[in-house]
Amino acid sequence: MGRKLATGLGIVLLLLGGVWTAQGLGHLEGSFMTGQKLWTTIGLLCAFGGLVLLIPWPKKR
Repeated sequence: MGRKLATGLGIVLLLLGGVWTAQGLGHLEGSFMTGQKLWTTIGLLCAFGGLVLLIPWPKKR
């Protein structure tokens, strides 16, 4: 996977994960996801995946 693609996907996952976590915790209202533990978990997993993609891993030789 190219570095630019990984960075873009990481940013998208991080933002979506943040929104879904906030909705799951009840901080963002107006959705079926509000106050649902499932969406808190999904959001945290997405945010973690986004962070993993943003870490600059060493290149293989």
